[in-house]
Amino acid sequence: MPSANHSPVYNAPIPQMLLRTLGLARAIGLLLWLWLLPVGFASQWSTLETQLAQKIAATTGPGAVALDVVNRSSLSQTDVDQIRRELLAELGGLGVHFVAADQAAATIQVSLSENLQSYVWVAEVHLGNNESSLAMVAAPRSERVAGERPAAPMTIRKTLLWTDENRILDVGMPNSQTMILLEPESVVLLTLQSGRWQQAQTLSITHRQPWPRDLRGRLLLRKDHLFDAYLPGVLCQSATVAPLGLNCRESDDPWPLATDEFALRAFFASTRNFFTGVLSPGIQKQTATSAFYSAAPLPRGPYTLWVFSGVDGQIHLLDGVTDQTAAKLGWGSDIAGVRSSCGLAWQILATSRSDGPSDTVTAFEMADREPMAVSPPAEFSGSITALWAAPEGSSALAVSHDLELGKYEAYRLSIACGQ
Repeated sequence: MPSANHSPVYNAPIPQMLLRTLGLARAIGLLLWLWLLPVGFASQWSTLETQLAQKIAATTGPGAVALDVVNRSSLSQTDVDQIRRELLAELGGLGVHFVAADQAAATIQVSLSENLQSYVWVAEVHLGNNESSLAMVAAPRSERVAGERPAAPMTIRKTLLWTDENRILDVGMPNSQTMILLEPESVVLLTLQSGRWQQAQTLSITHRQPWPRDLRGRLLLRKDHLFDAYLPGVLCQSATVAPLGLNCRESDDPWPLATDEFALRAFFASTRNFFTGVLSPGIQKQTATSAFYSAAPLPRGPYTLWVFSGVDGQIHLLDGVTDQTAAKLGWGSDIAGVRSSCGLAWQILATSRSDGPSDTVTAFEMADREPMAVSPPAEFSGSITALWAAPEGSSALAVSHDLELGKYEAYRLSIACGQ
């Protein structure tokens, strides 16, 4: 017993507990780490981490799990690593410990996503043979990430490929000496001779049903044969051997939305001029969105953000977890994703929303899921009737219709970096 002349001395309870359970070296290291942890970060994410950990533990209970964290947001890798460590610590305090996937009773994938207003974290929990369950938490986004990156000056380079009085639905160039034009009733092959394009062959398109009033078509170059031509309710394929022929059949096969680099396809409404919104095979588990006119992919490291120009006039953003709607941007119905050596390496070319006789195309980037114009508008003498990514991915093929002259013009569009 201490004498009355001695004041009692108390040890702080947390260090004492750490010393007993973790050992001196580990406890000191942990305390230093907690001391050095930025206060702003802890206050920003601790609530989300606690909430999500509690929801996960309520589903799995104490036991062995495997955890994977996927970043689908604008957070830096430093932030993501910090969130993962904090989430592991929160779960550990709830009796959840971590093992390899082949030894786990449950597997958990946490997706760090966001929309224009909030951070959205989603945990998909697979427990044995049961159906997976979802846990979700959200918090308002901080303002620190918005507008940090200034737009790099870029320009859209226009190269005129062909002018024709006949309607052009799409154009393809298998090589520098060959051009393919998709028209409503035929596919026209051109070859370059003495510096001039000459018509080499015309292949008729057969179809039973009349075409929709606002006809659209998609021309895809192939490796095992020259091309596929997608039209509403019809698929035409070129022959694999000479002489070149064209086989057309009724088909409801989904149309490819971008280049072969991206496997996403969508079903086209055979009597209208838009896609139904049903996707194949889907963006992870997202197999549908609102009906749309066109789509553009934006690779984001471990995932791809898909941008859809909706029939409802909105821009929809799908990342495999969330379907977000961007503010009205004044975009038209046609968009295409292109790869360049500028800025974020991927840009979206978007037409303007205009009912006038002429149209423009502007390049945009989405550093933080908020589209930012990064080029002056490229002007056209007519309205854009088609805009598709070219097979190599670094350019797009556009068709404009000049009502005054009654002509269709096919262009190649590419991004030129500013000085």
